[in-house]
Amino acid sequence: MATIINNPGDSSGGGAGLAIAVIAIIVALALFFLYGLPALRKTDNGTTINVPDKIEIDTNKQNY
Repeated sequence: MATIINNPGDSSGGGAGLAIAVIAIIVALALFFLYGLPALRKTDNGTTINVPDKIEIDTNKQNY
């Protein structure tokens, strides 16, 4: 009977893709915490809406 030896291929990747993905996720989270959350929390204090207590409607006015 013949002996067959299967040599594994050369793994040239070495997990570099996983390392790049982890770094990209860390950078995305850092940018979200630096810019995203403050933008979501920001309130525009310069805008005010005045709602009157009473509204007067003049039904006797005629428009021609």
